[in-house]
Amino acid sequence: MQQSGFAIGRTAPRAKVYLDQQMVTRASDDGFFYLGFDRDAGPRALVRIDGRGPDVSRTLQIDPAEYDVQRIKGLRRVYQGQASPELEARIADESRRKAAAFASVAERDDFRGGFSAPLRDFRVTARFGGQRIIDGRPRPPHYGIDLAAPRGTPVNAPAGGLVVLADPGMLFEGGLVMVDHGQGLVSAYLHLSSVDVSAGQSLARGQRIGAVGATGRATGPHLCWRLKWRGRNMNPLLMVGLPGPA
Repeated sequence: MQQSGFAIGRTAPRAKVYLDQQMVTRASDDGFFYLGFDRDAGPRALVRIDGRGPDVSRTLQIDPAEYDVQRIKGLRRVYQGQASPELEARIADESRRKAAAFASVAERDDFRGGFSAPLRDFRVTARFGGQRIIDGRPRPPHYGIDLAAPRGTPVNAPAGGLVVLADPGMLFEGGLVMVDHGQGLVSAYLHLSSVDVSAGQSLARGQRIGAVGATGRATGPHLCWRLKWRGRNMNPLLMVGLPGPA
């Protein structure tokens, strides 16, 4: 377990799960639960399970992670100078929609078997969590991982889930799909050249959701892949290839 990482556990069905004294989720009908650790999580996390019988508590050690510093020049600006009222309204509306999608809590446990990679072949051009310096100005950390691939490359669901947002024309993200894999674990796929799913659709692992593009605020064709759980930003690549508990 590490910063920007996760834990998958199994306990009594529908047991309450607490993280650092806050109830964060309930185990699924099969007893599976998910815990995510933020990019800047502290060195320890206290987990408490309130299920059948006495409560069980465990202190988890969270290892530190290292993050890159990336310098980018020539990124297209969405607007020059002060935004118009119409543009400000659009930005605010899209921010609300994204926040609502990240707040989704679907009654599923598709996370239990880990993730497959959303692209068959790719090159990592920006690792998760790095700080970007854009045209000489330091920016907040990059909460995604950038996977370079040719325009039109199929993007597939890394696990089953519920589509909670699908829009081909977001201002910053361009083509955007967001999927809840259960208990509020939401993945996002940015800059898509096509969006091939609809909000409310249930997905199976490996199902096509769109294609790589350079839409929105991007310098070239790539997939920006993000993962968030209960307000915590995590590295989705850490979920790839790791099986869940028996």
